[in-house]
Amino acid sequence: MADYESIVCVKPEVFVYRIPPRPSNRGYRAADWKLDAPDYTGRMKIVAKGKNCVIKIEDKNSGELFAQAPVDAYPGVAVESVTDSSRYFVIRVQDDSGRSAFIGMGFGDRGDSFDFNVALQDHFKWVRKSEQIEKEGTTDTGPKLDLGFKEGQTITINIGKKKSGSKAKPSAGAGGFLPPPPGGKIPTLTPPPGGAAAPPQQPQTATAQSNVNSLLDLDPFASSSASNTSSTGGDWGDFAGAGSGNNNQSGSSWVQF
Repeated sequence: MADYESIVCVKPEVFVYRIPPRPSNRGYRAADWKLDAPDYTGRMKIVAKGKNCVIKIEDKNSGELFAQAPVDAYPGVAVESVTDSSRYFVIRVQDDSGRSAFIGMGFGDRGDSFDFNVALQDHFKWVRKSEQIEKEGTTDTGPKLDLGFKEGQTITINIGKKKSGSKAKPSAGAGGFLPPPPGGKIPTLTPPPGGAAAPPQQPQTATAQSNVNSLLDLDPFASSSASNTSSTGGDWGDFAGAGSGNNNQSGSSWVQF
């Protein structure tokens, strides 16, 4: 993939100075320059193409190139800060033939020098990170973890499946009581231990009631016997059984009169 050229930083005004030779045991000092009389005033651009970075000083109006300084590392020999100010730097410029010279460059505003410094730091930080990624990619020859499915391998997921034999608990109704069983049937109450269960009462139909009334009308002793029967605790079930057949001789006592 071809690298594209990008402009990292642009400052509309910079000052260029001829500087004296560097002292042997100390760095450059901006106080040794003629700061009130710069040798050239122009525009500064930092241009990056891939890992390469170049500082270009151009004419403000025409854009004609005055000088350029290839930067291979920062901080380094190509760009160096002075010891007595944060607004001035010493850069190494080169021509097309490869000859180089050191010149002084300064900014009128402290914020411009800060942007210049940060732009170079960010570019070479990206360069170091890219080189580290490339190095790790070439040295990593170990087996990679394969998380894909093998041929014929399947997976089963159970969502919301109830266990067999489990029954849902009935929810409590109003007032905390359990709701009636399904179908509306009322369960038969179990008698207490030691007591006999009462026989279920059979409802009398309209036909059986009419037969009882007709027998009472024909029997002269019906009224007195009915009172005697109720006082002695007889029930209508025995009376109906005695009147329904002549072969039954164990009926109530008033039938034998």
